Amino acid sequence: MGNNILIQKVQEFINANLHSDLHALLLKKSPFPDVTMQEIVQQIKGKQVAERKFPFLLQDGIIFPPQLNLEQSSSEKTALYKSSILNGTKFIDLTSGFGIDAYYLSQNFDEITLIEQNTELLNIVESNWRALGRKAKFLNLRLEDFLNENQETFDVVYLDPARRDTQKNKVFLLEDLSPNILEIQDHLVSMSNEVVIKLSPLIDLKYLVSVLKNISRIDIIAVKNDVKEIVVFLSGKSSGKIDCHCVNLESSEPDFVFRFGDGEVAHSEYGEPEKFIYIPNHSILKAGVFNLISERFQLKKLHPNSHIYTSHERNNQFPGRILEMEVVDSKQIKKKEQFNIISKNYPLKPEEIKKKYTLKDGGEHYLIFTQSKKGKIILKSM
Repeated sequence: MGNNILIQKVQEFINANLHSDLHALLLKKSPFPDVTMQEIVQQIKGKQVAERKFPFLLQDGIIFPPQLNLEQSSSEKTALYKSSILNGTKFIDLTSGFGIDAYYLSQNFDEITLIEQNTELLNIVESNWRALGRKAKFLNLRLEDFLNENQETFDVVYLDPARRDTQKNKVFLLEDLSPNILEIQDHLVSMSNEVVIKLSPLIDLKYLVSVLKNISRIDIIAVKNDVKEIVVFLSGKSSGKIDCHCVNLESSEPDFVFRFGDGEVAHSEYGEPEKFIYIPNHSILKAGVFNLISERFQLKKLHPNSHIYTSHERNNQFPGRILEMEVVDSKQIKKKEQFNIISKNYPLKPEEIKKKYTLKDGGEHYLIFTQSKKGKIILKSM
């Protein structure tokens, strides 16, 4: 894609069609001789993604790559988080992609290098960085070639492996990613004492610890209670102890930090519902440290499989929702009342509960259908 896409009249046409039917638009002939309608639609899709994912790119002079490159790109929110914990002199991104993480991380380093084997994608990133006033060394190389030739060391080595196979199906295991992390992990650690790898939110933490050497830290990053990334830190100076950080961005909830393995030796105290009910955020649920939550915050757990906690006194340090609730009988639920319905360790799903009790969804009040050790219970917010 050439810079013809940045011509003012082309950009005006793109901006005028941000909410048009893109399928219908693709059937039309481009009004510009040097820009295809496919290229125009690609830019429209890019701007639509940028509105929710990286709004800082909604300015003049920015070119957007194909949809697949946008999908794997970090959001502005998660990139900002990573930039808040990483800094130094020399930074390298070995799998630049669309360069969102690199852009934010580059603010904390003096020398920045971006590696990308996709020539067109790297040209887009280089053009965008010029428009944004950010400098870097851009290398259009296969990662394997760079690793074979490189003699430099860096303060931080960053990579976001491609999570699609040759048929463009999603993959998750480290040996199926591109590059194969298991094959190059020793090489990466020889280049830096801070190797940072972004991985799928679906990856299993115990699997990670079993196959990766030199892990010093694992971050589980959620945004508005939706887990977006697992970020693994490797270091040749690792002590073998792994610090885990559960983070829920765009919330007022505190981070939860623990040592990997602590959850295995922690114990829960069980009890029936008291005045306050606690529901861990999804970064905690992903970590699976259910007994540790009970022990750390001195909360009683309702049931081994419910992952809901309770206490008589409110603990505002809890990383999740805190609700003041009471146990109710199903006969106390009136038809057509409005509730946010939560079902945990209960036979019926929220949609089935709404249908059974003729309830409306939403509002300020909650109904929780769950189990304690004594059996099924319904909790209603006060």
